[in-house]
Amino acid sequence: MSYVDLYSSGAHRRNLAHFASIATLAAIDGEINSKEKELLDRFANKLDITEDEYKEVMKSDNKYPINPPASSEERLERLFDLFRIIFVDNVIDEEERALITKYAIGLGYRSESANLIIKRSIDIFTGKIDFEDYLYLLKH
Repeated sequence: MSYVDLYSSGAHRRNLAHFASIATLAAIDGEINSKEKELLDRFANKLDITEDEYKEVMKSDNKYPINPPASSEERLERLFDLFRIIFVDNVIDEEERALITKYAIGLGYRSESANLIIKRSIDIFTGKIDFEDYLYLLKH
């Protein structure tokens, strides 16, 4: 049983699963460097991850894969969740952008599609959408 399975349901379980996947992505190239650690600390804070949960996730023998949902809508929902977390402080920095790109690819998007979805999501979350997109969002 993985650590994430200890939580039967709810937002905290989802947040812990997101954090575990992000930590695995950060460690994918070996050791977690100081910038990655700082980013993980920020995500842990934003996701309300306890110190014990953080330590458990960061153990070297724990690797939490991203389990991509089957439907496109569910994958977008996971990205949306992560964007909401990132934009708690109304800012996305380069490290967060790089990590969310890895996350999108882990969810099954091709690199080009991931970059387009991320760019459009950033535009939406920062309020930089053009009128056509605004109109579309209001009508649908």
